[in-house]
Amino acid sequence: MNSIQATIAGTVEQFIDYLQVECGLSPNTILAYRTDLLKFGRFLGDEPIAEPELVTADRIADYLVYLTRECGLATPSISRNLVAIRMLVRFLVMENILPRDVTTHLDSPRIWQTLPEVLDRRQVEALLAAPDPGQRMGRRDRALLATLYATGTRASEVVHLKLADINFDYGYLRCFGKGSKERLVPMAQPDLQTLGRYITEERSWLLRGKPSSYVFLTRSGAPLTRESLWRIVKKYVRQVGLPVDVSPHTLRHSFATHLLAGGADLRSVQEMLGHVNIATTQIYTHVDSGRLKAIHKQFHPRA
Repeated sequence: MNSIQATIAGTVEQFIDYLQVECGLSPNTILAYRTDLLKFGRFLGDEPIAEPELVTADRIADYLVYLTRECGLATPSISRNLVAIRMLVRFLVMENILPRDVTTHLDSPRIWQTLPEVLDRRQVEALLAAPDPGQRMGRRDRALLATLYATGTRASEVVHLKLADINFDYGYLRCFGKGSKERLVPMAQPDLQTLGRYITEERSWLLRGKPSSYVFLTRSGAPLTRESLWRIVKKYVRQVGLPVDVSPHTLRHSFATHLLAGGADLRSVQEMLGHVNIATTQIYTHVDSGRLKAIHKQFHPRA
């Protein structure tokens, strides 16, 4: 262990002792903080920094970028790392090891806004037409892709969809989103027909006489998993030649963007997506630049 690792590791252990004695945190929380902070110390050790006083806001920001780009961590994990670093820095200030809190002006990754990737209509149509209904599992795969795009449902909502959640007469699906919150999502008749053909012509063969309330099944008749759904989407993404990062969630992004581009109001799209906060839905108004240009041209006095 080099000098900076020893120095950082030593201050981390002092901090952990403080958490155990003074703060009464759970053992699991303390273990998570220790793991995250020692990893941060190893990152600082990659360069010849000899003292913890040289831990700066820029170095912490570099570390957050490293966690994102090199380690591929999701935003919640990066946020947890930043919380641990903030607490460590404040402890070091309290112990007069650092002169000031350098994390004060660092934004939480939770408010970082990344514009979602979306497909255009031509790409969506090519993807939806890729499964061959004349081949085994083709009707299921075509119905699966149609459901994802036609309703904007999440992958987890689609794999948990049950027969009782489909209303063919009125044209809607009942979905249970995050926190088991229920919502109704309209589905166009052509897509309902695609779904109905899979249910009547292929699903019974997959079950082979076994009972199941789930709509989408594997070859063995078991409920489809999110991992299986992901692999199915990726199969047709490759087949059509779409960008490799297209995923089931891309169809959800495309659903929302195309609705707004067609003139749907934000509140309605929010309700269909199951967003609690309309700010989450507003991100899609920034994706369709053509729509924004048209609005600007129509309403700005100097356009």
